[in-house]
Amino acid sequence: MTDFTYQNIVYALVLGARWTVLLSLTAFLFGGMLGLVLMLATIARQALLRYPALAFIWVIQATPLLMQLFLIFFGPALFGVNLPAWLAASIALTLWSSAYLAEIWRGCIRSVQAGQTEAALCLGMLRRQALRHVVFPQAVRMALPPTAGFLVQIVKSTALASIVGFTELMKTGTILSNVTLDPFAVYGLVAVIYFCLCYPLSLASRKMETVFDVTR
Repeated sequence: MTDFTYQNIVYALVLGARWTVLLSLTAFLFGGMLGLVLMLATIARQALLRYPALAFIWVIQATPLLMQLFLIFFGPALFGVNLPAWLAASIALTLWSSAYLAEIWRGCIRSVQAGQTEAALCLGMLRRQALRHVVFPQAVRMALPPTAGFLVQIVKSTALASIVGFTELMKTGTILSNVTLDPFAVYGLVAVIYFCLCYPLSLASRKMETVFDVTR
């Protein structure tokens, strides 16, 4: 190892981890907002809303995130537009997250027994009122654990942003590994930081599965 001390390496990795957290939150928040719109479109009766939303979800889920990241980062350059690595990574992860969150939430809505919606309609509620007052509250209860679990996947997926030059945790680890010539120690610390970021989220997801157990 060169003049770098372990304290310097840890400090640099923590600084890189800040960008990992920021990118994860950006993708989760904006992906959640877009995912909500997509979810509502997929359960709409209008085919003009439903099929484009389903097509978008299918395309995103059927293609690798790395390829989507490359297309968003290098594609605009063909038209003379150079996107910063941060913006390209944010857009790619937002679109990717929105597709999966929309499917998670749509599945939770579909899992609510159809008889409850029919009962609400029989009581004189409009369909949107039945969704708002009967279906959505139960679906939210079921959606919280898998949503928290998917946030773990977002955190780990931010490592792909290093491919386009965004200096988050993984990219910082790669730079330090090349400088210190000690990849085992550097990537070992990177793994520890990822674990510290993801394990509490996994515990929260498991806790919510128990608290919001819809089978009880």
